[in-house]
Parts: sequence; structure tokens; C-alpha cells
Amino acid sequence: MKSAEPVVAPRPQPQDLKVRVVRLGELGPRAARPVSEAPPAPPRPQTPPRPQPPPQPPRQQSQPQRKRLLSSGRVFFVLVCVLLFVGWSVQTERYITPKRGLGYALGIAGGSLMLLLLVYSMRKRWEWLGFLGSTPSWFRFHMVLGVLGPLCILYHANFTTGATNSNVALFCMLIVAGSGLIGRYIYVHIHHGLYGRKLSLGELRAGADGLRSLSGSIGFLPELVTRIEHAERRLLTAAPRLSVLGFARPPVVAVVAFQARWQLHRYVRRSLRASARKSTVVATEHKRLQATARAYIDRRLAATRRVAQFEGYERLFSLWHALHIPLMFMMIIAAVIHVIAVHVY
Repeated sequence: MKSAEPVVAPRPQPQDLKVRVVRLGELGPRAARPVSEAPPAPPRPQTPPRPQPPPQPPRQQSQPQRKRLLSSGRVFFVLVCVLLFVGWSVQTERYITPKRGLGYALGIAGGSLMLLLLVYSMRKRWEWLGFLGSTPSWFRFHMVLGVLGPLCILYHANFTTGATNSNVALFCMLIVAGSGLIGRYIYVHIHHGLYGRKLSLGELRAGADGLRSLSGSIGFLPELVTRIEHAERRLLTAAPRLSVLGFARPPVVAVVAFQARWQLHRYVRRSLRASARKSTVVATEHKRLQATARAYIDRRLAATRRVAQFEGYERLFSLWHALHIPLMFMMIIAAVIHVIAVHVY
């Protein structure tokens, strides 16, 4: 028998494709929309509104930071005072001898520290010494050396006097050290603090004028502003009768300012006491109103006092500078003579 052959189905013949151009209007309104237009999104389920946090009370204004109780300057001052008290009260000659040992080393150290004081003057005048450090840094170092140097010399001398040449050197050193403390006090009154730049009279006057705009805080005592202005005029005109004594103006202004402050505080106290008898509101806020008025008086008088004293402090600083430098060289000469006399004779 012959095997059956597979039957193959005939392939369909390709037909001619016909292309027809159809306008969008013939397809109906759905097809007429542009393709880029997306279908509307389904509505999202509405979420319940979140509960708002309760309103917080307004924050109080941050108070100005108080100065630290312990600072490097105060610790240094206390330490120096303790060392001076111990050296004065204890008989140091039992432990320290100026001719040898620790006493001799303290003399060398104290003299060297006093010589280093001159570096600040050279650094301030010669700019090419800038590699030694900044002038403000040397100013701080100058003040520290001006205290440590005399302290070492006092321990070297056992807080007592000796030969004539040593006494001359000792008293010259003490005069220079005292002069430095006076100069530091004057310096602060004509500069922005101890290490700031020099003040100008225009800056001080601008600060005093700015306080006058705050007179609305004492509106409960309208006559007080007039009295303060009268006191300020007295401060600005206070001066010694002789123009030659212009450097003595700061203490004269200080006395007038103290008197004006006492009179204004007395007026505030009496006026508020009289108003408290007539008004219960004033009686309730008596202490607060009195503190506000007194603080305003003190600020106004302090600003005007600084303006009035500025020129006097400038004159004092010029006189001090003319005296301090010769005393410094006199001390160095006396110290050199003392060293030569000790080692030769």
C-alpha cells in the first residue's frame, strides 16, 4: 500500500490594499477631540482637614547676655592681688635672697619683662616689624608685662628698700607701673573699650541724640524731659574757669552729673508719690514707673557726660603720654646702673 501524502492547504493570495482618507468630522464628536487631550482624572477622595496646633504664646524678647562672672582679666587681677598680699604680709627674706637663687632669677626675669615693654612702642611706630604680630596683640601683652615685671621685682627686693641705687630703680619702676594704670583708665574713655578704635566726638553726640527720641517712654512725667534737657546744658558747659586747666574738666563734669542725677531722681520720686494719691493706676504701677524713669535719666546723663568729658580726657591722655615715655627711659637707666653697681662693687 502506498503511504498517504499530507494534504497542504493552499495559501491565501494577497489582496490589494485600498487606502481611504477620512475627515475627522465624519468620525463623530469623540474623534474630533485632539489626541493630546487626556481624559479627565477621576475625582480624588476628600481627606478630612488636619487639626491645627493650638496657638502658642508669644515668645519673650531675649534679654541681653550678661557678662561672665569669671573672665581671664578678673582671674588675673585676683591672682596678682593675692600675690601682692602674700609678699607684703609674709617675710619673704627667709626664702628669697636677691643675690642668688630664686631671688636673683626673679630680678633677671623682672628686668627682662620691663625691657620687653619697649617692643610695643617700636611695633606701633615701625610697620616693618609686622612679623612680630599685630599691634592690638602687643598692646595686651604690654599691659600684662607691665604688671608681671614689677611683681617679680618686688619679690626680688623682698618688698623692702635697700641701697640708694636699688631704691632709685625700684621707685622709678613703681612710678611707671602706676602711670600705666592711670593711662589705662584714660584710654578706655576715648576708645571703643580697651582694645577698640578711637572714638570721635561726633559718634558720642549721635548716640546722645538718639536717646532723646525715646522720651515717649516717660510720657507720664511730661516735665521730666525739660528738666533733663536743662541738666544736659549744665553738663555741656561745666568746665574749670581757667582754660589752661582744660584737662581737669572730667572731674568737674562728674560732680555736676552726680548732683543733676540726684535732683532728677528726687523729682521723679516726689512726682510719682503725688500722682499715686490721685490715681489708683499710678499707685499700682508706682515701682515700675519709677524704675523706667530712673533708667532713662541715667542713660541720658551718662551719654551727655561722656560727650562733655571727651575733650578733657583727650588732653589728659596727651599729657600722660608725654610724661610716661620719659619715666620709662628713666627707669631703664636706673635699672642698668643698679645692675652694674651690684656686679662691679
